[in-house]
Amino acid sequence: MELPDGVVGWVVTRQELLAELLTDADNVLSKDLSHWTAERPEGWPLTGMVEVTNMVTADGPEHRRLRRSVTGFLTPRRVKDTGTHIAALVQDLLDDLPQQVGADGTVDLSAHFSSPLPLSVICQLVGVPESYRLRIRELVDSIFDHTADAQEVLTTQDDIVPLMENIADFRRERPGDDLTTHLISERDRGVITASELSDTMWLMVSAGYETTRNLLTNGTRALLTHPDQRALADAGDAVTWAAVVEETLRWDSPVANFLARYPLKDIHIGGVTIPAGDAIIAPYSAVGRDVEFHGADANRFDIRRTTKHMSFGAGPHACLGAHLARLQATTALPALFARYPHLALAVEESELLPNPSAISNSTLHLPVTLGT
Repeated sequence: MELPDGVVGWVVTRQELLAELLTDADNVLSKDLSHWTAERPEGWPLTGMVEVTNMVTADGPEHRRLRRSVTGFLTPRRVKDTGTHIAALVQDLLDDLPQQVGADGTVDLSAHFSSPLPLSVICQLVGVPESYRLRIRELVDSIFDHTADAQEVLTTQDDIVPLMENIADFRRERPGDDLTTHLISERDRGVITASELSDTMWLMVSAGYETTRNLLTNGTRALLTHPDQRALADAGDAVTWAAVVEETLRWDSPVANFLARYPLKDIHIGGVTIPAGDAIIAPYSAVGRDVEFHGADANRFDIRRTTKHMSFGAGPHACLGAHLARLQATTALPALFARYPHLALAVEESELLPNPSAISNSTLHLPVTLGT
């Protein structure tokens, strides 16, 4: 796979092989960037995906240490307890949609529903004050835009850490029941470093926002373009809507490709040898359509499907925010279609522009008519 600026990596496109790779039972893969031998230019557009010091780029005991610093706070009980807050936010956003309709009679659901919900949810959990949230949204949009020039990449990278440090300083002075306050105590006890604190905060706000935004947009688009599946969902119950979310994750994964793992020695997989030091990318969009695993109709969106997807990864690095993303989607999507039963795309599906990203998978906008 050719990444921006001609940087090359490998992709494993069969789901069973990717699951084997991500589990890494033989411990032959590293997430540590120092093992990547490819040259990357200064201001490389995907720098923000790899040049960080958090659990995503750590191995073994270091990875477990950094992951525990988050899971100690983001427990299943805490996520469940956010349900009331999520439901209230959803209703507020749905109430506001008619006020966002433009002169052409359309409203961009990505901008006014899919984006503000996860941004508000993750910022509240992390402890980000309201005044910082617009800048976070801008920085996340920039870091996932892989058409950005080198200067924008460098500027974005330069802005992230000071912003996280400012938020941490705010929380040190005004501690709360939030992840940043928890991470500050972990730093004070010597469990994590100052740079790991900032990078972990950034990981949580960026991933928690971007991926769930994409899930909401992709799920809405899937139902709007598959009337038979929409009818099934409308006639169904909570279990049916959970199936909508899982099929969206498989059929139109919020993350197209996830960087990266680096073999510590030559490895052999699927009849191919991947040299030590090369990058291996997890192509979640590709494996979601793997006909060998999901069947000959893998390209079809069908909420009755029973095969399992891999959009939250696998193995020790499996996404720890999966339960939070699912909770938001299973709350927001049925509420949206119940409130606006005549919701419809305002353009042809072919006119929707994809995110300019090698990693993030969705559309830039989702113009709809509310039909009220």
